Amino acid sequence: MENSHYHLLVCDDELDVREMVHEYLCKRGFKVSKAASSDELRSVLSGNRIDLIILDINMPREDGLTTLRSLRIDDQTPVVMLTAAGEVVDRIIGLEMGADDYLGKPVDLRELEARIKAVLRRRGADSPKKKAEAGTAMFGDYVLDIESAKMHAPDGEEVPLTAMEFNLLKAFADNRGRVLNRDQILEQAHDRSWDPFDRSIDIRISRLRRKIEKNPAKPAIIKTVRGIGYIYDPEGSS
Repeated sequence: MENSHYHLLVCDDELDVREMVHEYLCKRGFKVSKAASSDELRSVLSGNRIDLIILDINMPREDGLTTLRSLRIDDQTPVVMLTAAGEVVDRIIGLEMGADDYLGKPVDLRELEARIKAVLRRRGADSPKKKAEAGTAMFGDYVLDIESAKMHAPDGEEVPLTAMEFNLLKAFADNRGRVLNRDQILEQAHDRSWDPFDRSIDIRISRLRRKIEKNPAKPAIIKTVRGIGYIYDPEGSS
């Protein structure tokens, strides 16, 4: 991965942490911006294309979880959360709300770099092939053409999809590498006829798996995250 291609944003109210992370990641070749609050974070985002945000949970005024919730309304920039040791509940909530990963404080800088690279890989940010094929998403050996709302098998044949199956696949493609709970899937698939309290989402995902997974009983592409929801893992196709 060529780090200089990526612009990161570290948001932490602790000056020493902010400067330490900034200095380390800059030395590793990343372009890095800093923010001391959620307001500064939004200001940076409004004027820059940011590839990944490093966001502290415990900040005064607006905490990191509140900031993440507001970001996820219309922004899918990958987020790695920083949490104090032992804050298991905050980590779970953060993942449910759309964080891509988390790391406990005190921060191990080498581990932070590894987590950042892993998230960028999962999001497909480092793949020239995926960038060149904008408008498509790989589900195993199947190609979803988002523009035409069609899926094609490896032999080129079109795979029949219902409107809801396409909406589900698109929701996963838009959130590659990120855990989605059932409410988030419901919201992003834009089908208000679903009952969020029944098992219709699980049934539909099970049907999709039968179409795209090599072994639907052991899914490698649309994976279950126990107790939370589902994650689309394009690396499962390799």
